[in-house]
Amino acid sequence: MICGVYAVLGIFLIRAAKNPTEHGSLISFTIWSSVVHAGIMAVQALMDEHETGHLIGDVPALLLVAAFLWFLSPKASQ
Repeated sequence: MICGVYAVLGIFLIRAAKNPTEHGSLISFTIWSSVVHAGIMAVQALMDEHETGHLIGDVPALLLVAAFLWFLSPKASQ
């Protein structure tokens, strides 16, 4: 299920990349949802010893995606 959600999100992010200033809310949603997802996954991995592998792979990957999108996202003009 989550693969399907991320596939659709990825398609919309590719479309948003053509004009990122118009699609800032989608990019922000992706950043924050990745951070929240990583946080929840980290807590669950710490509580369940069978899920600790997520701390090595999935959690850092989600945070890396969030950081990368934040770095590349257009900054609000001041």
